[in-house]
Formats: sequence, C-alpha cells, structure tokens
Amino acid sequence: MSIFSDVLLTVDFDRTLTAPDSSIPARNLEAIRYFIDNGGTFTVNTGRSLPMSHIYKDIVPVNAPLLVYNGSAWYDTKTDTLCNCALIPLDPVEVIADVQDRFPELNVEIQGLEHHYLYQKNEAWERYCAHNGCPWAYEAADKTGPFLKFAVYGKFESAYVGSMFNITPREVELFEQVMAHIQEHYGDVVDMFRACPRILDIHAKGVSKINSARKLQQELGKKILVCVGDAENDLNMLYGADYAFCPGDASIASLFPNVCPCGEGAVADVIYEKIPAIVENRS
Repeated sequence: MSIFSDVLLTVDFDRTLTAPDSSIPARNLEAIRYFIDNGGTFTVNTGRSLPMSHIYKDIVPVNAPLLVYNGSAWYDTKTDTLCNCALIPLDPVEVIADVQDRFPELNVEIQGLEHHYLYQKNEAWERYCAHNGCPWAYEAADKTGPFLKFAVYGKFESAYVGSMFNITPREVELFEQVMAHIQEHYGDVVDMFRACPRILDIHAKGVSKINSARKLQQELGKKILVCVGDAENDLNMLYGADYAFCPGDASIASLFPNVCPCGEGAVADVIYEKIPAIVENRS
C-alpha cells in the first residue's frame, strides 16, 4: 500500500490553492503530483461554476471528480460529464427578477453550465468574466439550463477576484438586507454561503462542500478526509473534515490549524508537513 492510499484531500480554489493574484504556486502543483503518485486522492472543492473551472482543469492534477458550485455538482474531467446535481426547486425567472428589482445596486447572476448570465447590462461584469476565463451572456433566466446556483455580487470595480474582498459600508448594509430577504422568501428551499465579503452564493437547501466531500469519500472507500479552505463558504467543509487546515492569511485562520500563506504554497505545506504525520498517527 502506498503512503497516502487512505487519504482523500479536497481543497478550496481561490486563496487556498491559488495565491491572492489568482496564480497557482508551482510548489502546490508539484506537491499534488507527489501526493497522487504516492497513492493519495486529490480534488478541488470549490464554489466556482463549471465555466469558471475550465480555466484550471487542465493545469491542476486531480484523480477524482471536481466538486463544483459549492457541492451542487461533480464534474468528471476524464469523461467531461456532470453528475450528482442538486437543482434549486424554484422558478429562476421569478427569483432573479425579484432579487434584482429589489436590490438594483447589486448584481444578480445565474451560474450555468456553459456561461454566467446577468440581467442588467454591465460592461465591468463582462470584463470580470473575461479576465477570469468565464464565458458570459445576457439571456432569459428560463433559457440558462439547470438552476444549480445563483450569486449576488457587489459593484464590479476590477477584473480581479481580489476586488470582491473590499466591501464598502453601503454594501455591508445591502448584503445584510438581501440575505434577510432571500431567507424570508426562499429559505425553506435554499442555503446561502458568503464566498467572500462581496459575493453571496445561493444553492439548493442541503448542498454543501462537506456533504459532497463525504459522499465522494464514501464512494472511493477512503478512510481519512483532509480539507483545506480559507473563507466562510469553507466552514462546513472544515468543521466536518477529519482534519482541516487554513492558509495563514485566511479570513478564518483563527478557527483552524494554519499552514503558510496561500501565496507561498499552503496546499504543499499540508501535503508535505501535515498529512504524513496524520497517516503515521493513524497507522
């Protein structure tokens, strides 16, 4: 049996696997290859949609399905198929119109299988999507395919994901209001996660990164689940894992054991320094 044969490692993408500038430290990629070569099972567990995942799916080595849309679906990179989809049981036309009309200062987006869709013309959003390798379109909400996820964004001030961490006092108020509205009117069938201060993700109730990771662990027959994440939408995954770690510069770093900052190769630290000790202690 190889060193890491019992281990499933799932990690968040932005500011966990990546550096703050969205690049992936070479040290992380080298460590993942080492982990897989020595029997480990690795995948990314992300709030990103399938369109936003294509930008890295040929760069990051994985040997299990990608867990996307915060656990709303799995994507098998080998067969190019999506499975285990959890659809939001609401009429997207009514929901999107309701939220966008009530909160015109915010941006309500459906994240489909092929594109992201917005419902008011926004050239800054177009640049944001293009910079992040995400196809975008303006389309009626009932023409966007399976209703897996929608998101509420603050103002698009930059093409960089990092700009979504700089929330204004006005947006703090708006996000509190939109969350209260969604909870009151749709909370019986959806859950919400803050991907970062200026992005709110909405999914079918019961969807979570940890549920998806545990289901994958069970299907693969792995004994140990190790997870790494940095933000509020990673909390359920980290609290529910057998072992959990945060980059040292994570917004939730005070809640879990830390490794180095994300830009220095946090995932590599977990693979090289943490998992060997876990395996040894469990043997």
